[in-house]
Amino acid sequence: MHTEYTPETGDVQYSLNLDNSPVCSMNELVGQEITLSFQGNIFCTFCGKKTKKTFSDGLCYRCFITLPQADMCIMKPHECHFHKGTCRDEEWGEKHCFQAQTLYLSRSSCIKIGITRQPQQFTRWVDQGAIEAMAIGTFPNRLEVGQAEKAISAELSDRTNWRNMLKNIVTDAPFEDHLEKAKELLNEEQKANLIEDVKAFKFNYPVNRYPEKVKSFKLDKVPYFSKELTGIKGQYLIFGDEVINFRSHSGYEISISC
Repeated sequence: MHTEYTPETGDVQYSLNLDNSPVCSMNELVGQEITLSFQGNIFCTFCGKKTKKTFSDGLCYRCFITLPQADMCIMKPHECHFHKGTCRDEEWGEKHCFQAQTLYLSRSSCIKIGITRQPQQFTRWVDQGAIEAMAIGTFPNRLEVGQAEKAISAELSDRTNWRNMLKNIVTDAPFEDHLEKAKELLNEEQKANLIEDVKAFKFNYPVNRYPEKVKSFKLDKVPYFSKELTGIKGQYLIFGDEVINFRSHSGYEISISC
């Protein structure tokens, strides 16, 4: 799902690009019964090859073990090995890892520390289902921002409780206390990359009703599903208490009707 965020209002807009159809506004489908039908085909989102199983956002196994965007350092940026000359694709690494990187705090269940490329920070926050987030630092590359995140995560969570996020069970602890704690955990060189005047952004999701008990499903096991769409948050479609992570179905051939 593609997302658009309007900072002035905090509203999040979801959309889908469908074959042989105009862009579909998912927000407009909230409150309607929609049908998801898995056609039985899965294609790698990079090479397009038909595959039985996907890895890391829709890649076939060959792409997963060869592409730089699926390397272990993507999950563990503090272990970036570009400087060792072992990057899977140096041109890709120079383009993606050596651009401005944001160190941030977000409120999705607890308050967590995280990192992302600066141009996509709003997309990252929406994908996590954050209801509030702020950039606290700007670093020159992925290794340095990863090292800063690693230092802070020793005492501040770097993970989201996705079930609480979907239930909208979110801490109301102030950002200020966590910001001060984060600063204490950085060395002087890392502190030089912190932002002096931080600004928090709020996010409003198209949700009519949050689930009370979260039951997730995948189209591999439930190839046909039809029910009222009660909301969208993060990359999840919410159908009452049942939810589906749409991002985890990247590459799946799915029919959607309402």
